[in-house]
Amino acid sequence: MQKLLMSLVVLSLVSLWTGMLNADDDQTLRVFIFAGQSNMEGADSHVSKVANFPPFHGLDEEQTDVLYSYNMGRNDAHLSNGWVKLKSVNNWVGPELSFSREIRKQVKAPIAIIKCAVGGTTLGEDWNPDHPGGFKLYPKALKLVKDSLAELDKQGVDYRIEGLMWHQGENDMFNDDYRKAYGDNLSHFIKSWRRDLGVKDLRFYIGELHCKSVWGMDNRQRMDELSQGQKAACGRDALVQYIPNNHNGMTVSNRTGLHYHFGTLGQLGHGMGYAKAYLANIGKDSPGRPALVEWPYQEKAKIKLYVLAGHRNMEGERAFIQEIKGDALLQDNKGIAFKYSIGGGVSVSNGWEALGPTGFYDTFGPELSFAHQVSVKSDSPIAIAKFTHSGSQILDWTPQGSLAKDRNLYKAFISFVEGSVAELKDKGHDVELAGVVYHMGENDMCIHGYKKNAVSGLSSIITQSRLDLHSPSLRWLVSLQPPFPNENLSKIDVPSELRDLAAGDAHLKALIIGNDLPLDRNLLMNANAVKRLGELLATEALSK
Repeated sequence: MQKLLMSLVVLSLVSLWTGMLNADDDQTLRVFIFAGQSNMEGADSHVSKVANFPPFHGLDEEQTDVLYSYNMGRNDAHLSNGWVKLKSVNNWVGPELSFSREIRKQVKAPIAIIKCAVGGTTLGEDWNPDHPGGFKLYPKALKLVKDSLAELDKQGVDYRIEGLMWHQGENDMFNDDYRKAYGDNLSHFIKSWRRDLGVKDLRFYIGELHCKSVWGMDNRQRMDELSQGQKAACGRDALVQYIPNNHNGMTVSNRTGLHYHFGTLGQLGHGMGYAKAYLANIGKDSPGRPALVEWPYQEKAKIKLYVLAGHRNMEGERAFIQEIKGDALLQDNKGIAFKYSIGGGVSVSNGWEALGPTGFYDTFGPELSFAHQVSVKSDSPIAIAKFTHSGSQILDWTPQGSLAKDRNLYKAFISFVEGSVAELKDKGHDVELAGVVYHMGENDMCIHGYKKNAVSGLSSIITQSRLDLHSPSLRWLVSLQPPFPNENLSKIDVPSELRDLAAGDAHLKALIIGNDLPLDRNLLMNANAVKRLGELLATEALSK
């Protein structure tokens, strides 16, 4: 009976596609393989929470036009037993949900997903192609793929394997041998799949390990070794692509603030990263926002340039435009030139653009309300330059950085500011660098070493930036939301330390935000809170 139902599902979908699609290659089923550990499974996500994230509404429902075959969890905990229609499994949200919908928006061909993911597993053992141990996942995943494809063959469905999406690695860091050999092991893993599937040009998409997580912060050096291994494997194979993830959401723990897993929003963003990369590879990448067609400032006008910088809430991770639908701030303001690099450079403006919402997945930052309020009261036209990385910690912004060199931001930040000033000057303007507006790192308040050194790290950034930007009186406005209420860290009084730092610096202002600004799980701001943050920053920036 199970095989009969499976055949009916395949045949009904093939019939549906035949009626929908044009001829030629649009008839060929495109098969994608998803594999990895817990952050590929969808751990600590929940399908009921999809409704909380407007850009992804509807992904809690079955996608009737996408085939799905899966084996997830330890000891075959969740099996499709053949092809079914794509839906959440075990009430978890995996990246395949947002990936599939995004692909179907731009690709007429039918698609199918094959997924094998088990949490807490290693490439060095469980996924080892030659000597699989533990849960012996390489042979299990290979069997799942071959059995799924064999069923398509039986039904006479034409298909081709388009790529393998991989997110795994955290557990390898706790074994010295696995960690040091990760890059070589990953390259061998890739070659083994190509050999065993008989697809010599199979593309691989390697998802970045997340640095907002507990492991990303508390095991920074080990995680960096893994990341370097991943990047090395990608660098030596033109068909292997590294997919950024640190700009995506990371669920928040009620107890500590930090977590191990993407959670619902992070998984949805995770899938979008794979989709964006795949679509770009087939020539269907989305056009970015347009550059300003008409320059908004009069010739030789003096311009005040404000630089906004920081982490998760400055980026606007959970500030969805749908939450303030109809607000005039959401309309592009062609009178204010805007330049940005967000997510650590994952999204970069097309030169100078009109000020408007530019965050990931329909989000925006406090720059919209900040710029509106400042421009109304400023005696000169203003421009906004925004540099953020929601996956960073204050340590990454310091001049000395850390052993995880790829995460260091200071030089890129200074270069971004210098470039912004130079571009405005090249257009014939007198430019006043009106100040840096920085929102302190939310995640830094959740681990002792980071919280203890947050203000001293900030001080080093401010001091060195004034030297490197040749502006000894460069104004800094630093805002701090209530630190995460972790009892073990309560003795570290960051607000008092920041006030003391500002008291000894005539060109530094500290904005200590009260508890009246709502925070989701005491860490993240929604759209109204981000809008309010911009207003508070503007008021403080304009005050004497």
